[in-house]
Amino acid sequence: MKASNLFLAVAGTLLVPAAMAQTADPVTLYGRIYITVESVEAKGGATPVVERVRMRDQSSYLGVRGEENLGGGLTAFFQLETGFNPEQASGTFANRNSGVGLRGSWGSVLIGRWDTPFKQANVGSIDPWTDLQIGDITGAAIRQGDFSLRASNIVQYWSPTFYDTQVKLMWVPNENRTAQVDPSMYGVSITYGKGANSLSYSYEKHNEMVDQVATRGVDEEGHALSGEYRIGPVKFSGQYGEYTRTGTAKQKSYQVGAQYYVGKHQFIATYSASKDGGAVNAVQPECDLAAVGYRYNFSRRTYFITSYAKVENDQGNLCNFGSGALNITNGQDPQGFSVGVRHVF
Repeated sequence: MKASNLFLAVAGTLLVPAAMAQTADPVTLYGRIYITVESVEAKGGATPVVERVRMRDQSSYLGVRGEENLGGGLTAFFQLETGFNPEQASGTFANRNSGVGLRGSWGSVLIGRWDTPFKQANVGSIDPWTDLQIGDITGAAIRQGDFSLRASNIVQYWSPTFYDTQVKLMWVPNENRTAQVDPSMYGVSITYGKGANSLSYSYEKHNEMVDQVATRGVDEEGHALSGEYRIGPVKFSGQYGEYTRTGTAKQKSYQVGAQYYVGKHQFIATYSASKDGGAVNAVQPECDLAAVGYRYNFSRRTYFITSYAKVENDQGNLCNFGSGALNITNGQDPQGFSVGVRHVF
């Protein structure tokens, strides 16, 4: 046998196991590009925000995920997801849901940086805007996004699904403890889901931490119920939460939404409201956010969307746009139109 043929035969023998392993344990590249163009302003108050047109990235990202069968019913998995702004030069590697874990018949454990169970249960498919766009749920509810977190240094356990019910637990240890402050987080969600319908309860506690920033002497916790129900071409969703924070009155907020599907056309409407949550013995904020939109689904991967959102701050300046909040003062009311395109791959 010629030397060149012998080399090719040996090389082929060595490469076949690697190719088979890659096929058995594939690595997937995925992503999303989502940009909107918006006309926004804020009326009222002493210095109204002048109307302007802006371009907004709606959480575009690029990710890679994979898994390996370890035998005995055990699987290792990983994900690295990076957010980037396609209309500017910005982004930090693996700044979105990124981690590594093990999965078996007993459930899954992952460590890294990930959406908390509270966020997964109360945003996701519950918010018709999927936590994006100017009308999204964090503009008025979920303590204006303080309980819609992607937490660093997180450990999560996801149970198997029993009788259509799954439990998720999370813990963020006190890695940043100092002599003055001892920050940590923990939480749980219990979700019953069947088909397009679901019902969840969630709880989350932040010890000496506000919006993942160590805050001496300040604790906060949240309780929430959320659910969705689809009947024919109409899907209804709702979320209600109560939030307490050291030195403030209990805040109560909610969002209700409806979506109507006709072929490739989708019509969206939501109403969110928030009450209280200010300093004890002070005038309490009260506000709401109404939004409507239309989406045309070219395919499962690409759609066009337009929306209108209006905020009313009856007291204070607590409520704002969910995505791309304006810098407002007491009593100002943001409103705006948005047009955009999203493509996933």
